[in-house]
Amino acid sequence: MKIIVIIVSYNFERWIDRCLGSLRASERTADVIVVDNCSQDCTVQRIQKDYPEVRLIQSKTNLGFGRANNIGMKIALEEAYDYVFLLNQDAWIDKNTIGTLADLGEKHPDFGIISPIHLTGKGDQPDFGFADYTHLKSKEEIPTSDYAEIPFINAAFWMIPTHVLRTIGGFSSLFHHYGEDVDFVNRLHFHGFKVVYAPVFGYHDREKRVVTKPMEFKANTVYLLTAYANINHSFGYCFVKAIGGGFQQVVYAIQRKELNDTWNYFKYTFQLLAKSFHIYKVRKYVVRKDPTFIL
Repeated sequence: MKIIVIIVSYNFERWIDRCLGSLRASERTADVIVVDNCSQDCTVQRIQKDYPEVRLIQSKTNLGFGRANNIGMKIALEEAYDYVFLLNQDAWIDKNTIGTLADLGEKHPDFGIISPIHLTGKGDQPDFGFADYTHLKSKEEIPTSDYAEIPFINAAFWMIPTHVLRTIGGFSSLFHHYGEDVDFVNRLHFHGFKVVYAPVFGYHDREKRVVTKPMEFKANTVYLLTAYANINHSFGYCFVKAIGGGFQQVVYAIQRKELNDTWNYFKYTFQLLAKSFHIYKVRKYVVRKDPTFIL
């Protein structure tokens, strides 16, 4: 069984030893690719010096999360790997995590994404995003079954069998950073695959942030784009969901008497409307069973 770990890095130095060190300690052997998105710290030098076993790909620009991961996934297909494991740069795993997830994939070919339980960096409780998706609020609530199926899980730790990538392809170029994992899962479900997690652990070193106005705007616009691109519904339904939803945000902003939000949502909705033909073409393309990486 050939497994390749793909890490997209940007100013990775803070987490290098915990992340790459956990892969070195893994009970199941896996090759590692780091696709560096033009880091400004000493990421590249540290990997070259301290982790020579890592295949380092240096981008001259920041490609974003999806496009950078696609580089690694294309390599995985070209070099006949059986699994890719997408791992965030600010995350690390236990020594039995990779092996357990890959073994589950072998038993269940309809599993499209197999993830560990996401804990905080301290390991004392479920990560806040994971808790939202699974409704697990403490470590004591973690199920002891071999796996649990859920509709969605974020892409901090994704084990993906390559036969899945050969069916649905990689991340869509409609998304630069944020939303690409939602779109990928939507396409995964369309093609009949499941999302599950297993009772092994990954640690995600992030704190729950106070939501600011720009963050709220970004989240809302990403939601509109993922709704427009969702191939599990008709184009007409998604048009109403996305464009109608955008104008609804305009109305809400007017009611709040927030002129800046009104203009920003109005502008974004028309930008989304202008992309309609391109989004329509992408939707038609990704319904095919064909590896698609750069759309």
